[in-house]
Amino acid sequence: MAHFRTRPSNYGEEKQTREYVSEVDLQSEKILQSGLKNILPDAGFYGEETGCQGYDHLRWIVDPLDGTTNFLSGLDQFSISVALEKDGQTQLGVVYRPASEEIYTAVRGQEFRHNGQIRGMVSGQSLRQALIGTGFPFRSPDLARHFFPCAEDILYRCRGIRRCGSAALDLCYVASGYLQGFWESDLEPYDVAAAILFLEETGCTVTNQRGESYSPYRDRIMICAPPQVHPELWPVIAGHYPEDI
Repeated sequence: MAHFRTRPSNYGEEKQTREYVSEVDLQSEKILQSGLKNILPDAGFYGEETGCQGYDHLRWIVDPLDGTTNFLSGLDQFSISVALEKDGQTQLGVVYRPASEEIYTAVRGQEFRHNGQIRGMVSGQSLRQALIGTGFPFRSPDLARHFFPCAEDILYRCRGIRRCGSAALDLCYVASGYLQGFWESDLEPYDVAAAILFLEETGCTVTNQRGESYSPYRDRIMICAPPQVHPELWPVIAGHYPEDI
């Protein structure tokens, strides 16, 4: 936070088209990697900036700054995401929002918490009453022609659409009931590993566009919502994206 809103809005380096990295991302990941190694010395590490290292059956999955473009531009919607994965399944998740000092946490089977308070199973009434989150397909130019008609279709079936810029936080908001649905393409494991556990602990349904259980290691489309909303949201999205992507 000491670096937030202290640099010009064009600060940072473009590592890929419209994907930015700064010294803040790199320093955050370095600090996290060092600290997590002290907790579990034998666990591997998968970070957005440094890639995969070490043991992969038990490993930390880390996004040191999810929403870098927001951070660099002075928008306060960014987060830090840390997950502990065992044999491909998240066992512990933490997402921290530095701007508001909010923290979202879960241990598998021990419920989801926001600032230490247990959040129960989420509920939603209908797609018509739902506020839906999404992310633009900046990593997926081949899907843009599917995304924008899909967004238009959903917009007129729901309460509204929000694009906040940190997928990890968006999924925390679904698990908390602040959003009642979300979809995005080509999310990486470090974007979602922690928050998928939150969704599972609060009873949300998480699928790909075919209606199958979602995996960031396999699927390009993620759709999640409370069980009352997902059966309405999923068919709309599925109608706009190819099954075989």
